Amino acid sequence: MAASSQVRTDGNGSLAHRLIGDHLVEGVLEPGSEIGLRIDQTLTQDATGTLVMQELEAIGLDRVRTEVSVQYVDHNILQTDGRNAEDHAFLRSAARRFGIWYSKPGNGVSHPVHMQHFGIPGKSLAGSDSHTCAAGALGMLAIGTGGLEVALAMAGRPLRLTMPEIWGVRLTGTLPPWVSAKDVILEMLRRHGVKGAVNRVIEYHGPGLICLSAMDRHVIANMGAELGATATVFPSDEAVREFLRSEGREDDYRPLAAEPDARYDRTDEIDLSTLEPLIARPTSPGNVVPVREAAGQPVHQAVIGSSANPGLRDFAVAAAMAKGRQTAPGVSFDVNPTSRETLQDLTRSGAVLDLIAAGARIHQAGCLGCIGMGQAPAAGRNSLRTFPRNFPGRSGTEDDRIWLCSPETATASALTGVITDPRDWAADNATDHPADLPALRQGPVNTAMLEPPLPPREACEVQLERGPGISALPPLDPLPDTLHTPVLLKAGDDVSTDEISPAGAKALPFRSDIPRLADFTFTRIDPEYPRRAAAHRDSARGDAEDGGHVVVAGDNYGQGSSREHAALTPRYLGLRAVIAKSYARIHWQNLANFGVLALEFQDPADYDRIQQDDELRMEKLHAALAPEAADTAESTLVVVNVTRQEEYRVRHRLPAGRRRTVLAGGVIPALAAEESHQEEGGR
Repeated sequence: MAASSQVRTDGNGSLAHRLIGDHLVEGVLEPGSEIGLRIDQTLTQDATGTLVMQELEAIGLDRVRTEVSVQYVDHNILQTDGRNAEDHAFLRSAARRFGIWYSKPGNGVSHPVHMQHFGIPGKSLAGSDSHTCAAGALGMLAIGTGGLEVALAMAGRPLRLTMPEIWGVRLTGTLPPWVSAKDVILEMLRRHGVKGAVNRVIEYHGPGLICLSAMDRHVIANMGAELGATATVFPSDEAVREFLRSEGREDDYRPLAAEPDARYDRTDEIDLSTLEPLIARPTSPGNVVPVREAAGQPVHQAVIGSSANPGLRDFAVAAAMAKGRQTAPGVSFDVNPTSRETLQDLTRSGAVLDLIAAGARIHQAGCLGCIGMGQAPAAGRNSLRTFPRNFPGRSGTEDDRIWLCSPETATASALTGVITDPRDWAADNATDHPADLPALRQGPVNTAMLEPPLPPREACEVQLERGPGISALPPLDPLPDTLHTPVLLKAGDDVSTDEISPAGAKALPFRSDIPRLADFTFTRIDPEYPRRAAAHRDSARGDAEDGGHVVVAGDNYGQGSSREHAALTPRYLGLRAVIAKSYARIHWQNLANFGVLALEFQDPADYDRIQQDDELRMEKLHAALAPEAADTAESTLVVVNVTRQEEYRVRHRLPAGRRRTVLAGGVIPALAAEESHQEEGGR
């Protein structure tokens, strides 16, 4: 793709700035401006991938135009009925049709498997999973985003996003015994909370990197998503070379690092030698305290695994601690291997036997309890997990108590039956931290587990396999010039996409059936929302002005997962606008992609003046959103509260391209209109 004449890549010496500049095809590298990036690789997983494949079909793509695109099946592998298996068959047929690699169920979690087989320093990666940023551990520019953004990247279009600030975090010192990479990212969350890195790329640098393996860095980069970061970047150094060598891919290595005099928009420093074991309390990854502060509380379950702790050493340390011991009575100690290769290595080393003998439950390689697919804890009982998120109800249990911690803390607590600082467990058992934990591959690389793309001639003959549970994408009508709509829901701060469109074993099997999945929308906040929204939508059929509704929310609306269902199912139920104090990056993009107008209060105090069921009126939306409108006064709108006879000033932050999208009703109708216009112009 030819670079735009407007591209400017003036650098500040940071690695993140260089990676962005190397892939820049539109815009200028000024924080806050919209840029377009060339994408080398894409990653999709089964919870989001079925929509992506339907979107590829809807935009008429013949074959992906990226260097590498991979479809993983890792989230929804709990096959309680035929729906999941039908989706897997659909995804495999779509991968064969569009020229995509396919990773079957049981191969493992997308992020570590992609890192093992496809990650290359210096490349760009877009994934329809918020934890795609984990690949920054290899010196990649890896960005999680909505499925439609990924579909467009697969079609060769730029990934558009707001140019982030670059946040340099200098690491010094060495991690003490019983403190690991999970404690590093928990320290970042303790300091900065779940909104601390919104519209920022975090770049780690400094002498402390020497004690962190590539998979240790994966732990830290993965949970940059919990800070709200656009991406996380580590240098590509000897740790990365050693990792790629262990995977038989040393030829993919290239050294990458910041310039010695690199400048950052924001800076921070962590002396690793001062860290202690940390734990995130229920119900937020940002609610972090020292483990000793929570010690002594009874534990019902401990789970190790997930994309947040996928390394071989993370399981090896648990096996070494448990060897010759037994888990405490009443504790379920669950082990979720994160890749087929990791499970092979653990089995070969004898670690699996040590874990089984200690009472652990060994599960298949995949996301499982991290996305609420099984392993739901008892209500009100403490479950310690090496997972990235502990949003309310995400586990599959409404009244859950999920804590996030390191493998060392989870294992020590499983052995004692109470939350335990692993340093105290070690002192009580006269045990040193196990030395020489394997951090890299211990056996031959399993290249046969991945199904390569078909040649183009064979691919074009493949028919998509649609089971009865795969619905068509719903029609998306244009945004009317006037909205006269009720506030059907008022939500608070930090509403997650899990609360908007839940995952878990009840809802996730319907991810390919939008009308059925819509029945779960916002039910964790208001169980009656789907019924009320559908009734209002259906009662106003044919009336564009009165047929929709509005949601009002607080700060950081839409944090968490990248799943675009959280924008699509409310849209299907009639959502036309959200008015919030602020948004999480990916969900803000997803709303625009499906034609939902995202507005922000100019005065956050106005949030308190609006109540559920108030009638709101917004006029002259087409003029306010016209692509040629200047990003000044025209980005401000007046909302009239008809019920309370009040007015509020709100603003949008939509650049010209996204305004066109919202006016058209979404990306797909906007593309259809663009193609129709081109056809008419060519006649």
